[in-house]
Amino acid sequence: MKKKVGIVFGGKSSEHEVSLQSAKNIVDAINLDKYEVYLLGIDKQGNWHVNDRSHYLINEEDPSLIALNKTGKGIAIVPGAEENQIIETGSSVSMDQLDVIFPIVHGTLGEDGSLQGMLRMANIPFVGSSVLGSAISMDKDIAKRLLSDAGLHVARGYSFRKAKQNQISYQDIAAELGTPLFIKPANQGSSVGVHKVETEEAFNHAIQDAFMYDHKVLVEEAVSGREIECSVLGNENPIASVPGEILPTVEFYSYEAKYIDESGASLEIPAVLDKDVADRIKQTAVQAFEALNCEGLARVDVFLKEDNTIIINEINTLPGFTKISMYPKLWEESGVSYRELIEKLIELAIERHQRDQQLKSSIQN
Repeated sequence: MKKKVGIVFGGKSSEHEVSLQSAKNIVDAINLDKYEVYLLGIDKQGNWHVNDRSHYLINEEDPSLIALNKTGKGIAIVPGAEENQIIETGSSVSMDQLDVIFPIVHGTLGEDGSLQGMLRMANIPFVGSSVLGSAISMDKDIAKRLLSDAGLHVARGYSFRKAKQNQISYQDIAAELGTPLFIKPANQGSSVGVHKVETEEAFNHAIQDAFMYDHKVLVEEAVSGREIECSVLGNENPIASVPGEILPTVEFYSYEAKYIDESGASLEIPAVLDKDVADRIKQTAVQAFEALNCEGLARVDVFLKEDNTIIINEINTLPGFTKISMYPKLWEESGVSYRELIEKLIELAIERHQRDQQLKSSIQN
């Protein structure tokens, strides 16, 4: 019997269009002999739409114009139900019982533990990290603290909340960290709101822009090194892919370079590295994955300095699945095809859910 897989995509975040592209790639690749697909699209206002495979995207071949088809068929989630957890609003008809959800909502409200918490309440297995791993990985400030505590190297920097914005001094920070500096919203991905600055004027503008996306902002040193990425897969015994290298053709690997401008960067897969260095990067990626309580999948981004020091940049718990995304490309080079990768992630989600069901929820059980 085919497993019923719900793919949740879109969302309110600035990475909405990336999510649509990721969903398209998954839908195109999933094995329809094994899985029955249900599409649940979230528009930019946060409304959920039950979609059909025949027409769930508009301008699907153009990353700059791609959009969700808003069907108006909404859903309601029933927390705690043993079955019939998803009901179509309007008709009040229960959807087919889903065996697993594949959430591919990048960024805010999709990758930060919010969606994961809702799915846990609904008792539906889902792909990727649970609430804790998603939340701490999304917050770059908290993630850096935990990674550092685990003995891993991270970039030097500071975090500031919006209430303390007037206390941020370019002169003081530049004197300690040097220039250029990177300004980042703490809870965004895909380089959204990220700026590389070298002057006080640019710094002040970048701070203001970053606070448009989050209430907490990071100011970090610019790390000079090769940009290496590694994909991690697994639950209790995660494994790492071969590392790959980002070779940007622009000043830094921006949102547009990642998802819209296919000439914005070239990917070297596998990265040209000595075996011992490649092995250390893979080991570091797994250590970071475990330190942040990740499960299922994550992409670990690092800088490799000239002295072979490995600096962790960030961990993405729902990395892109677009046709130019590193996560699936690295696994393909490691011997796991796109279709096989989707299947493994679904199996890991169900495995974790079954493991969680064995835990006692009270002393009476």
